[in-house]
Amino acid sequence: MDLVLNVADHYVLTPYVYPLSWPEDTALRQIISLLVVTNLGIAVLYLGLGWLSYQFIFDHNLMKHPQFLKNQVWLEIRHAMTSLPIISIPTVALFFIEVKGYSKLYDIVEESPMDWPFVLFSIISFVLFTDGCIYWIHRFLHHRCIYKHFHKKHHVLKIPTPFASHAFHPLDGFLSSLPYHVYPFLFPLHKVLYLALYIFVNIWTVSIHDGAYRMPGPLQEVVNGAAHHTDHHLCFNVNYGQYFTLWDRIGGSYKKPSVLEGKVPLDCISRLTAEGKISSNGANANGHTNGHDNGSGTKSKEE
Repeated sequence: MDLVLNVADHYVLTPYVYPLSWPEDTALRQIISLLVVTNLGIAVLYLGLGWLSYQFIFDHNLMKHPQFLKNQVWLEIRHAMTSLPIISIPTVALFFIEVKGYSKLYDIVEESPMDWPFVLFSIISFVLFTDGCIYWIHRFLHHRCIYKHFHKKHHVLKIPTPFASHAFHPLDGFLSSLPYHVYPFLFPLHKVLYLALYIFVNIWTVSIHDGAYRMPGPLQEVVNGAAHHTDHHLCFNVNYGQYFTLWDRIGGSYKKPSVLEGKVPLDCISRLTAEGKISSNGANANGHTNGHDNGSGTKSKEE
């Protein structure tokens, strides 16, 4: 994050915000700046990526599903935007330690152990390391003693939209992101690559909540995409993985996505429409849109 901080200092913070008498390397100034930059950055990524996915990828017919909550999109955004500033506090603590030089991040490729081959290897190791860590953190958050206090708020969203991607309890959100921040303290990583991976992580997190079940055939059994994660939201205790299905297979929690078996949430909508229980605009037989005028979804057994 020192690269981002240096750019912010050079172009905005030093000339327009802070007094010249306050040095850029002062700890308090760096912490304040990191808080501002981190919150602005994640808000732009979340709202920008979420909006693009919601407008151009997400199938709005899913909003007719009986388990889609009233005003759900607004609930998702409100939940995320109230949690992200809290999540940023411990995150900035890790960023500050990194800025002070205690991580294994490096500036130029020549500083890596094996030049470019190691930079490319870092991408693979980062994805594999964080995928394994997040799987077990996710399973921990589903433990019956933990789930109802932290992770349940995310699972109220049975039919998520891209805006559900960051709608977590603050502790839930921080724990789920922790492997990304721990990695550069354990393994060498190029600073620019770290920022690129940070953006990629947010794109991926949005994508597995977008309800688009497009995945090339050979990858369907390997990559944990939106189809797998939709089943996780609906079935609760399957498909915990972030990027791949490997750890779900090892942990015995893998479920072949319903969409690959010809069963998708839209089938439920079509069936209920044919039965006259909802109209083509998503209103049920009583005229209530999405079947949730009280704002609460159909409860599943884990709730």
